Amino acid sequence: MKSMKKDDHPLQAVTSIESGELNLVSLASLIRKYAPHDGRFELSIPGVYVTRDSRINTELVHAVAKPSLCIIAQGAKKVMLGQEVYEYNASRMLLFFVDLPVTGQVTRASRAEPYLSFRLDFDPRKVAELVLKVFPHGLPRVREGRAVCIAQSDRNIFNAVIRLIELMAQPEEAELLAPLIIDEILIRLLRSPIGVRVAQLGLEDTGLNGVAKAVSWLQANFSESMRVEELAELAHMSVSSFHQHFKSITSMSPLQYQKVLRLQEARNLMLTKIMDAGTASWHVGYQSPSQFSREYSRFFGNSPAKDIARLREEGFTTVDISQ
Repeated sequence: MKSMKKDDHPLQAVTSIESGELNLVSLASLIRKYAPHDGRFELSIPGVYVTRDSRINTELVHAVAKPSLCIIAQGAKKVMLGQEVYEYNASRMLLFFVDLPVTGQVTRASRAEPYLSFRLDFDPRKVAELVLKVFPHGLPRVREGRAVCIAQSDRNIFNAVIRLIELMAQPEEAELLAPLIIDEILIRLLRSPIGVRVAQLGLEDTGLNGVAKAVSWLQANFSESMRVEELAELAHMSVSSFHQHFKSITSMSPLQYQKVLRLQEARNLMLTKIMDAGTASWHVGYQSPSQFSREYSRFFGNSPAKDIARLREEGFTTVDISQ
């Protein structure tokens, strides 16, 4: 797999944002408080999550990452999109700009020092509202890149995140102040060197937005037959332009994207609903069980039966298909 280096595509590389001393101890302490044991916890503020994991992942976690900002207070993680690897820790933030089927792995964690992270889901309507304030004279042009990037951590964003989580202890104040702090976080991202990429989340007439519309359709209808011409029309692009934009942004073709969604969902159904491979493959849209078995084995490294048996033996009762 290809790791992101500093000289890679400028929108995938480690991008410099205003740096400074990060208040990691305070942020880690707050996350521990609201993630009292291993798992992901949604806070009372919509779209805000904290996660705790006290062990390194030996099993790759397959997930559909939502447009979001991900910050680590302690530990480290890597996320894989196709053949590309994005590694981050407290010194780097990870951002997603469209829904992406990815695999993730916590690479540094222990009971004494668990992996602790924060996630803020992006609201495109709120981003669009703030773009008008941050870019009153219009956006500068930028070359389109992947729908995921890594940026250097920003102490001002860290401090805003700390203040946001601290509000959990004051529900009445949280209702009034949390939206303002989230606005602050978004404004600081928009004013950073990756701000134009963040801004495209809220704009209608961008390749990113067109691909996002197609991705939404694929997620809602992954078991249906797919016609690229219809997806291109939904994205308001020609078929050739749509193919180019989709692969540039997601690193895969629409057909590959649909296949990953189907395989992830089939795995989840077999593990959680106790379905056999044939039934699960039919539920996710496969017409041929043998084709499903071949593609499943290539993707997960084992046949459906062996893979599910191994997961159950290792104590897995669910697989995370949402970030």
